[in-house]
Amino acid sequence: MKGVYFLISTLAILASATFLVSASDPSPLQDFCVALNDTKSAEAVFVNGKFCKDPKLANANDFFFSGLQNPRNTQNPLGSNVTAVNVDNLLGLNTLGISLARIDFAPNGLNPPHTHPRATEILVVLEGTLYVGSSHPTGDVFVFPIGLIHFQLNVGKVNAVAFAGLSSQNPGVITIAKAVFGSQPPINPDVLAKAFQVDDNVVDYLQKQFWYDNN
Repeated sequence: MKGVYFLISTLAILASATFLVSASDPSPLQDFCVALNDTKSAEAVFVNGKFCKDPKLANANDFFFSGLQNPRNTQNPLGSNVTAVNVDNLLGLNTLGISLARIDFAPNGLNPPHTHPRATEILVVLEGTLYVGSSHPTGDVFVFPIGLIHFQLNVGKVNAVAFAGLSSQNPGVITIAKAVFGSQPPINPDVLAKAFQVDDNVVDYLQKQFWYDNN
């Protein structure tokens, strides 16, 4: 009986531990590990999804990105434009577990419902007023926990700007409408009609739309 009790207790502990597991960037084991696009280097080390440059060859440009002060073009179907600064365009971010984004909004512009599978987001409104569940004017800060579906809508009559910090070098983004109705290959329309409790014709219409990517 003691053996059975021990086994049950062990399984319970493992089940609890499994429940608490979540996807996130691992803690770094070195000060930095600049990503390397040249995967043919004999001295490259593969860490956190990227090959690393020899630390002796790292330079200031590996940790530098320019241009976030410049407004982006928001003349698109969504009226918004996201400029991401992550490990793909700032190689020094590799293994550091952080990234940044600038979001520009035209009046009534929308950053559509989406989620970041690997990062919590903290957003500050620099110009204008955004609706993210409630209205937030310049200077307000809002947090979106990892994996939570969220959006931002410019409810002002002028352009708006926000900056977002994310707790991953590569937070990822899944835009809900595009993922559901614009997936390739497409999801079976019968599945979507039943899931959303709408007519097949509504699903057919949505699957024929062009889902613009503002990232």
